[in-house]
Amino acid sequence: MDELLMIMVLGLVVIALATAVGPRVGIAAPLVLVVLGVLASLIPIIGSVTIEPEWILAGVLPPLLYSSAVSMPAMNFRRDLGAISGLSVLLVVASSLLLGLFFTLVFPGLGFAWGVALGAVVSPTDAVATSIIRQMPVSKRVVAMLDGEGLFNDATALVLLRNAIAAAAASFSFWGTIGTFAYSVVVAVLIGAFVGWLNLVVRSRVTDPTVNTVLSFTVPFFASVPAEVLDASGLVAAVVAGIVTGFRAPRRLAPQHRLSDAQNWRTIELVLEGTVFLTMGIQLKSIVSNVEQDHAGVWSAVLIAVGALVLTVLVRAAYVFPLLGSLSRHARRSQAARPRLEGMQQRIQTPEGQQATLDRMNARGPRKRSLGDLDRFATRITRGLADIDYFVRQPLGRREGVIVVWAGMRGAVTVAAAQTLPADTPQRSVLVLVAFAVAALSLLLQGGTIGPVVRRMTPPVDPSAVDEHADAERVRLMGLLRASTESVTKPAQQEGVSRREQFAAEKDYRLAVLTAQRSALLDARDDGTFDADVLEDALATLDADQIAIEMRGVFAR
Repeated sequence: MDELLMIMVLGLVVIALATAVGPRVGIAAPLVLVVLGVLASLIPIIGSVTIEPEWILAGVLPPLLYSSAVSMPAMNFRRDLGAISGLSVLLVVASSLLLGLFFTLVFPGLGFAWGVALGAVVSPTDAVATSIIRQMPVSKRVVAMLDGEGLFNDATALVLLRNAIAAAAASFSFWGTIGTFAYSVVVAVLIGAFVGWLNLVVRSRVTDPTVNTVLSFTVPFFASVPAEVLDASGLVAAVVAGIVTGFRAPRRLAPQHRLSDAQNWRTIELVLEGTVFLTMGIQLKSIVSNVEQDHAGVWSAVLIAVGALVLTVLVRAAYVFPLLGSLSRHARRSQAARPRLEGMQQRIQTPEGQQATLDRMNARGPRKRSLGDLDRFATRITRGLADIDYFVRQPLGRREGVIVVWAGMRGAVTVAAAQTLPADTPQRSVLVLVAFAVAALSLLLQGGTIGPVVRRMTPPVDPSAVDEHADAERVRLMGLLRASTESVTKPAQQEGVSRREQFAAEKDYRLAVLTAQRSALLDARDDGTFDADVLEDALATLDADQIAIEMRGVFAR
């Protein structure tokens, strides 16, 4: 017991040191932790360590994916939902089938079904591993696509893995697999959305920030566990709960609660991410020992893993570059439609234009349109113009394609999924080693070189252009905040009232102003009319101001 406790304490120290020292020496912390884990597995006192895969898949991944989903800009996710869906589903399916054919050829007697099962294990990128890219000067659109892909592609891979195992034992049904996947995703989305909504309803009534944060730690499991019980994807349920929470929390939760959540969840992320990579490296010795006990070749498995990794990169490149080309053509068509949208926006700003637009809308259908329908139509136009501006500012070309391809790293999910293969799987120990080698090589080769790749592929930025855009954003933001401030009536000065009453009135006014400003910023966020980072900083400033005002009121009493 004492040895286990000491190992856990040392593990936390190693995670903290790797996180602090890794960036200073130009190496991402996950890579440092994997290497340290491999070295630790060679220490006799630690011996062979086997981590139950369910601890990773059901215990560690749901909170990690939930936390990532909470912090992901929902508007950027919506804008590239089609591309993210393709990367999360079509690319995983194509990679699994091609890898299945490859593994069938290099493992005599394995069979195509087991080959596809291993292909499904190796195919998905790791959301935790791709977190490396967030620390680099990469297009926000690229980061949104990689984040979205990493959050959802595990569901596709695990459904394929389950069906491939079933096909190996009985027979394969194409439509049965489609139905299973659709059921898994739809049920998970419904459960995740409900849990995310219920989470905000309950926590909005809890006044203690500490208790509120403790409740937030349970949300990913309240989403993932029921989904798994119903044979749906627990990971997708946790992600959807996180998206709902992140999108609605600024309107439902007090600033103190959200600040407490952010600080504590950052700590949880650090510990869990570090644990994932550290335990991944520590398992190397036990995985190799199992292969040796089965009298199989370790180095031949590593060589097969190299071939599998090369194939995954090639398949990814063959899918990503046409995808980005299609997105670029869509952006150009959207840009060509800008004058028409701007004209429509100008027309509905006048009473005459509003009536004319309503008349045209009524002429197209049997249902009589109202001013509410016109407001929704105006909102769609605003969002459409904001999307066009976003696509222009964040283009996707060859540079971005190379980064998207090379940043698609495998990680601990691959190792954990491989260890869920049944005990009667042909050459199971070798397949697990291949999966581990693919994940480790991907992290070390792709993760270790992604920095130089990003620097080489990123074009020189004109500082004056960046400053000009930032200045324009700040001017528009200040105008929005000023207009929302003017919408709040300032209380008149009253004679004969005490200083306490004057202070209370001033406090109420300032809180009302902050509420109006926050509402305006969140409406702008929903419309996508400002950069996500600019809005996040502005909302954080409002939260800090509100906390200061409320604390001042507490001390004044």
